[in-house]
Amino acid sequence: MAYYRKVGSLPPKRHTQHRTPEGGLYFEELMGEEGFSSDSSLLYHRTIPSAIVDAEPWALPDQATEPNHPLKPRHLKLHDLFAADAAQHLDVVTGRRLVLANTDVRISYVVAAGTSPLYRNGIGDECVYVESGRGVVETVFGALPFREGDYVLLPRATTHRWVPEGPVRAYVIEANSHITPARRYLSKFGQLLEHAPFCERDLHGPGEPLLVEEKNVEVLVKHRGNPVAGTRFVYPEHPFDVVGWDGCLYPYTFNIADFEPVTGRVHQPPPAHQVFEGHNFVICNFVPRKVDYHPLAIPVPYYHANVDSDEVMFYCGGDYGARKGSGIGQGSVSLHPGGHSHGPQPGAYERSIGAEFFDELAVMVDTFNPLELGEGGRAVEDEGYAWTWARKEPA
Repeated sequence: MAYYRKVGSLPPKRHTQHRTPEGGLYFEELMGEEGFSSDSSLLYHRTIPSAIVDAEPWALPDQATEPNHPLKPRHLKLHDLFAADAAQHLDVVTGRRLVLANTDVRISYVVAAGTSPLYRNGIGDECVYVESGRGVVETVFGALPFREGDYVLLPRATTHRWVPEGPVRAYVIEANSHITPARRYLSKFGQLLEHAPFCERDLHGPGEPLLVEEKNVEVLVKHRGNPVAGTRFVYPEHPFDVVGWDGCLYPYTFNIADFEPVTGRVHQPPPAHQVFEGHNFVICNFVPRKVDYHPLAIPVPYYHANVDSDEVMFYCGGDYGARKGSGIGQGSVSLHPGGHSHGPQPGAYERSIGAEFFDELAVMVDTFNPLELGEGGRAVEDEGYAWTWARKEPA
């Protein structure tokens, strides 16, 4: 995210002495992408950021997946994944259950009310959509308040922890790459352009340093392995010892209510709803909006086959007219695989004629490699969904 910010105490020039009030030195750390060749930030620590005193394996939640075979559309009911009282015993990091995944992206879901351990994802950026709840993500860059409808963007290797104010429902999109605003919205220097459906004013980063004094602090790290591995590090001093930072790489929030939808006389294709992208996947959101106003328009989507991608839709608010009769509701995920035509349920095509407004809220992930089912997805599948277009029960 090439949008410069500076927070806290900094020296006038980078890579020069920055002294404490007592005359000692702060320790400068460069956090950068693509081998010093892309976005970066400089953080100034009170203690040496690379010092560790212990390391041991950390057993990750179940990361195993199974192919979508036989190939068919699927409906996963995420609100059935956790018992009613589960949130009190879980946190947003260790309580996640894997729903769908491939080599580029992993999608998980969690319901949690507890404070998470300190955590760092060393594999890729995380984009967490907050379906409900509020709280603070404490990070090495500072505190980041979040609320319902926020996307929380956490760059790879950002040490952080989730501190909910109560139960939180979170839809977690983890990349094996970086996640940025859609490139077609950006100038060659990284500014969001006039045709973009949001702007820099809608992005909210940490406002001040978060200084914590504590010794022998544990941090869970997810990192590259076979297929993925975890390590529990112990730091002699708390990682939240940064007195100031500046740069273009940092965590931020963007609320889905600040997305300005693109509309037209006839139906707009999904790229009109795109918000972020990563390597081999994109993230779109469908928000309440005026719909097609051509006198002969059919406002619901036409039937379509994404021959190059799998389409995952998370239904998180409103009334999604195209899905009536399918069993899909709040908290549902639909998976429509590449090579299979899909579209509105029987009757939705006709019912939509004359509609002027859709009150719907959904987060979509399109992947360019096939997705497999994680244990969470397999646990809450609606086995009858694939047959709903034919109006018959499964054999």
